[in-house]
Amino acid sequence: MIEVVKKEKIIEKIIIEEVPRCPECGSTSLKKDPARGEIYCENCGLVVEENLIDFGPEWRAFDYEQQQKRSRIGPPLTFTKHDKGLSTEIGWENKDFSGRPISPKNRFQLRRMRKWQRLMESSERSLIGALKEIHRMASVMSLPRNVQEVASLIYRKAVSKNLIWGRRKEGIAAAALYAACRQYGVPRTLNEIEEVSGVSRKIIGKYFRVLCSRLKLKLPSPSPRDYVPRFCSQLHVSRKVYLKAIEIINEVEKKGLFVGKAPAGLAATAIYIASILCGEKKTQKEISNVSGVTEVTIRSHYKEMVRQLGLEIDIS
Repeated sequence: MIEVVKKEKIIEKIIIEEVPRCPECGSTSLKKDPARGEIYCENCGLVVEENLIDFGPEWRAFDYEQQQKRSRIGPPLTFTKHDKGLSTEIGWENKDFSGRPISPKNRFQLRRMRKWQRLMESSERSLIGALKEIHRMASVMSLPRNVQEVASLIYRKAVSKNLIWGRRKEGIAAAALYAACRQYGVPRTLNEIEEVSGVSRKIIGKYFRVLCSRLKLKLPSPSPRDYVPRFCSQLHVSRKVYLKAIEIINEVEKKGLFVGKAPAGLAATAIYIASILCGEKKTQKEISNVSGVTEVTIRSHYKEMVRQLGLEIDIS
């Protein structure tokens, strides 16, 4: 049990914390030496941590079949399941491990065990439903596994701090997923989260601010550059348009323009201008459908951006 708790803390530390740095020189070039059980800095040579525990197996395997036969453990711990993947689920088939039918006497006991399992799960039904909702939203939005893990961890922390009380669990789950996207720099707007969750962006934004405040989450501010690759890919424009859009965003940030504006709107406008300058013009409606930014926003940002940057554009 102690080892399980230690593993959970290690996983949580790896997922939620920033990139580890050397306490002496601040370098991120930390290397692990499994032979000595140490972690040292390649820059200054400081031994950051020593006497590390090797959680790997004591046996060796030379192919996949040997690895499967000699393995004595289950799947790794995961925050996406209510039991973190540690419990055993009783199957619905009345057969033993070799495929033979179970006797009527043992079948009665098996039915009672299944009943107790359902009763045990009912006490955690709220957590099960929320984690399933996070998994569903992450699947619909094609988000990577690490984002789903962090979203599940943030939701668990919210439960432990009693932040769920009096609030919609679907809204907290959507806010946790949005926070996880921000944590890993995965560009997703509140409009996209609203579309897959069915919760209004106003509620998601409100719950997101509560999570950041109460859980002390330090999340990087989204940049318009994060949205450009995905929008360009969906619009099927050339790399020339992509580079020009990045160049326009860099110029806007350099001059300190549009401070406080939504990054998705700035990215959409930069792509619109870049497509015109590169001779691959996309309409405001096309860009609006892809980015989720209204045509009115693109139009107003376009006029201001052209004026501030002194661009000469012929849209005829």
